Amino acid sequence: MSGWQQFYEEYQNEDFELLSVSVDIQGPEVVKPYAEDKPFTTFIDTENKLANLLGFKIVPNGIFIDKEGTIRLLKQGFHVTNDEHVGAVRKLIRGEIEKAELEDQYFNPSAVPSDLELQLAQTKFKLGMEYAKNGNKEAALKELDEALLLDTENFLIRKQRWYIRHPEKFTPTIDIEWQQNQLKEEKTKEAQLKGELECGPEGCEIPGTSK
Repeated sequence: MSGWQQFYEEYQNEDFELLSVSVDIQGPEVVKPYAEDKPFTTFIDTENKLANLLGFKIVPNGIFIDKEGTIRLLKQGFHVTNDEHVGAVRKLIRGEIEKAELEDQYFNPSAVPSDLELQLAQTKFKLGMEYAKNGNKEAALKELDEALLLDTENFLIRKQRWYIRHPEKFTPTIDIEWQQNQLKEEKTKEAQLKGELECGPEGCEIPGTSK
């Protein structure tokens, strides 16, 4: 968040507004420690609506919308620490370009589910969220596990499963090393079902953490 705060404070007087969206089925209380005292607004997407609408499977992401509501930049895996990404937004703010195209350098899913599988995965994800909200952890995990089997490259689904099973790995700080080990373990099990291994000898890279 600190990088975004610095960026916002630098450009807020150039007719630029920043909104942050957190995808967390657990609700505002989980997000509050990360969002409070920030100069920009954070929304909570407990139903994963934005990701489903735009096809995002990882975080963080970047969207630049002009005053007329036209999307000028849509980048899965946007990083405020990436000079190319920040430079593109800077040019859009100043009107130097009409649209920014940024290549996806590190997230190239090998498995592409069918439309029916995607719809079913989204339905199970929503059902799992409802179970989680009502405190039915076992039922929630069952639906989320099944959703991930249908859409195995969807890190948003995978991360929500991790949070429900291991909330201590996300607060007070996010344990990236644990996530990497957990991802490798899960990918190994999934590879046994698919007959292929996607993680290298150094482990598995967490989607969205590369800069």
